[in-house]
Amino acid sequence: MCGIIGILGHHEVAPLLVESLKRLEYRGYDSAGIATIHNGTLDRRRAVGKLVNLSDLLVHNPLAGKAGIGHTRWATHGAATVTNAHPHKAGPVSVVHNGIIENFRDLRAELAAAGLAWESETDTETVALLTKMHMDQGLSPVDAAEATLKRLHGAFALAFLFDGEDDLIVAARKGSPLAIGHGDGEMFVGSDAIALSPFTDRITYLEEGDWAIVTRKGADIRDAEGRRANRAMTTIQIDSTRIEKAGHRHFMAKEIAEQPTVIADALKHYLAGDMINLPQDIDFTGVDRITLVACGTASYACHVAKYWFEQIAGLPAEVDIASEFRYREPPMSPSSWALFVSQSGETADTLAALRYTKDKVAKVVSVVNVPTSSIARESDLSLPILAGVEVGVASTKAFTCQLTVLALLALKAATDRGRLTAAQLAEHLASLRAIPGLMNHALTLSKPIAAIADDLSRAQDVLFLGRGAMFPMALEGALKLKEISYIHAEGYASGELKHGPIALIDEAVPVVVLAPRDALFDKTVSNMQEVMARHGKVLLISDAQGVAEAGTGVWRSITMPEVAATFAPILYAVPAQLLAYHTAIAKGTDVDQPRNLAKSVTVE
Repeated sequence: MCGIIGILGHHEVAPLLVESLKRLEYRGYDSAGIATIHNGTLDRRRAVGKLVNLSDLLVHNPLAGKAGIGHTRWATHGAATVTNAHPHKAGPVSVVHNGIIENFRDLRAELAAAGLAWESETDTETVALLTKMHMDQGLSPVDAAEATLKRLHGAFALAFLFDGEDDLIVAARKGSPLAIGHGDGEMFVGSDAIALSPFTDRITYLEEGDWAIVTRKGADIRDAEGRRANRAMTTIQIDSTRIEKAGHRHFMAKEIAEQPTVIADALKHYLAGDMINLPQDIDFTGVDRITLVACGTASYACHVAKYWFEQIAGLPAEVDIASEFRYREPPMSPSSWALFVSQSGETADTLAALRYTKDKVAKVVSVVNVPTSSIARESDLSLPILAGVEVGVASTKAFTCQLTVLALLALKAATDRGRLTAAQLAEHLASLRAIPGLMNHALTLSKPIAAIADDLSRAQDVLFLGRGAMFPMALEGALKLKEISYIHAEGYASGELKHGPIALIDEAVPVVVLAPRDALFDKTVSNMQEVMARHGKVLLISDAQGVAEAGTGVWRSITMPEVAATFAPILYAVPAQLLAYHTAIAKGTDVDQPRNLAKSVTVE
């Protein structure tokens, strides 16, 4: 949430800052702004809404300078207005910020007593004012920034720019990610490697509590105690073409279409013949329980994995939403494992939950898309999902890659615990290897799904139903629809319909039923009949046999290719994604950047 970029360069930085912010706009798009130093003078430009508004402003009111900072915002404190947009400025200092300053009210009272006034509703302006106060007391810019950092409580990534200092950016992180990029006589600061990849492939990730004095000669990094810290430089490899739409109308469409390829890549990485190629430390022998923790879409991947771990491996599994996990202080078994799933690897709630478990379980394992992320670095073992850069806010390919890696983990657990023979394992792996090809077939259903979505777009409420591992897929399908189309949608276990939700059924409420022809199919058909008896409109998503056996009376149907029942959730993610995508298109909403949402959630 919120994107930060800072550049100390040889060229005019305004266009470079804006170009980098385009790569970070998935982190927030309520407003954007940049600040630069030109002839020793600090100046800024800010605009409300999408980044294009800032670009237009800079055409008419350009900003010169070869040192600058930029920001794209997801609002926490204060509405999306120019006054609340970053960078914030107080006298000789300008600041951009990702995160929340939890003690900003106390600091504001102190600043007011000192005669300093603020113009915005944000917590960030407090950082600028506090730094100004320290500079007014005679501290240098660096010392003033350090003194300010010591006063801040909460989670933040910060970049400071100072009047008269065209070769200085002070950067700091606590709870929110921040990286430093190393160029040839140039230096860069960014929220993640994506922002820095056009300039350099040499990255240093600040660790928790670090702050850095950045000049064109390099970065002097200090830890939370102010001691010089030696942080490793990493050479990154980011395929820049994966940050382009590649001929697709939206990033989400591109990322849906990439799923057969990225899943095949993940399977190739983790399989060697009929063997699962995981680190030797992944051995479930003696593990008595696994706790899976995540947020949002990743939590639904964990819900699916719970069925796999328990049914295939016989390993008790519990699933927790990360934002609730540590606050209920769950007892943890020293012979259990904790598994954390996050697309970004920086999800604040998930990271906090990980830290809670560190000394309470035998092993902490993470499943992430960014192997250099905080969650990956702080885990005992980290398994990359290899989805590539995902820009669309509504997760698609990262979700199915998470499912794929979790399925392999469950199979490994089953093997380690003596629950699968070699022949049974080979059969499961063959089913997984078939998924990319089946996904290619499912993607050909985009056009008929678009026709159904046109009708669905007129609904105000939609229910999704599923049984077994398709229940969390119903939750995910409902989430996708409401995320990008803004239609109210809820997911339920099919058997729960009669315990309350059936009261909502009438001819105006479509009911999407995810029901491959499996052992639970007949029970699901019974639930469908309950819906149709009350004039509900059923959209059945099943294979040819399931569609035929369901009989007449369904409103619409989507015929999927046959798939092994165990891994049907991976395949059935595709029609749910396409349904949400085309419904959003029909409604004219912003598919890639839906209102009020951001991609990387780095605040609690």
